[in-house]
Amino acid sequence: MPRVFNFSPGPATLPEPVLRQAAEEMLDWHGSGMSVMEMSHRGKEFMGIYAEAEALLRELMGIPAHYKVLFLQGGAIGQNAIVPMNLIGRTGRADYVISGDWSRKSAKEAAQYGTVRIAASSEQDGRFRSVPAPDSWKIDPGAAYVHLCSNETIGGVEFFDTPDTGAVPLVADMSSDILSRPIDVSRYGLIYAGAQKNMGPSGLTVVIVREDLLGHALPITPTVFNYQIQAASESMYNTPPTFGIYIAGLVYRHVKALGGLGVVERMNREKAALLYDFLDASAFFSNPIEPGSRSIMNVPFWLRDSTLDAKFLQGADARGLVQLKGHRSVGGMRASLYNAMPIDGVRALVAYMREFEAEHG
Repeated sequence: MPRVFNFSPGPATLPEPVLRQAAEEMLDWHGSGMSVMEMSHRGKEFMGIYAEAEALLRELMGIPAHYKVLFLQGGAIGQNAIVPMNLIGRTGRADYVISGDWSRKSAKEAAQYGTVRIAASSEQDGRFRSVPAPDSWKIDPGAAYVHLCSNETIGGVEFFDTPDTGAVPLVADMSSDILSRPIDVSRYGLIYAGAQKNMGPSGLTVVIVREDLLGHALPITPTVFNYQIQAASESMYNTPPTFGIYIAGLVYRHVKALGGLGVVERMNREKAALLYDFLDASAFFSNPIEPGSRSIMNVPFWLRDSTLDAKFLQGADARGLVQLKGHRSVGGMRASLYNAMPIDGVRALVAYMREFEAEHG
């Protein structure tokens, strides 16, 4: 069966060259006679894989030397608890910026470990159509950190400028837009991301943390979740997600071969513009997000007549355009355009939408 165009919000499509290389190496990695999944995480073969993955990520993102890179488990949902366990103890309180469902869930989880205050929110009538305006933020100078979600997969809003939080460290959940464009890592105290959007398979979580933020874990923090201990152990305090790290390394190598994050951003913006331009010109489909906050990773859209939703999805599936159903909390449709989604997939989607509108509009 030919490969479909997979618009899933995650686990998401991976670059085909990465999948092909992993398949070729599945039974015998570089003459070792074994799969990466069978290797000791402390053996020389895997340690080489690990070192290359970290070096490539540092190169691609320009990660400064005084930041630690951790390859962990638990996903972004786990980090919603692990971040405050490690950081909120600095002052006992933290600020959260709410731009959608995921940042709201992050704040709720963090409230179990200290005092959490909402520094800004863009919610209106129960919906999020933009990121909070920078002049609306009310940051507590005594907060241990300020947290945001840089891209909200459900609502389809994204931060494109790094906010200035002064002396308060900025923490970002970048699960759904990491590696999609260049960022200045030095503007952040900590970045965390589940791998299953732009970096690899589910089960791997990457944490990039400034060294001065280590060593503040609450006494209740399990040892395996203590950033300082994991950093000292080079993410080897426990058995790490070895196969996920291997695939992530292949993805990093692929992104570098494309030309780096500047090239990737141009490709992503071209894909997103193709879909948004169609939506803006359509009287049958709509996207209500303010243009300056529109995600280039996740594009939600709605049909004018929601009774046609099931028919639209059925027709899409028949054309190999899969996983377009919107999140259950908001309905409608959603096209996730992560790095590995080729522009041909977006062209095929727009062609189908144009055909559907002509037939039912």
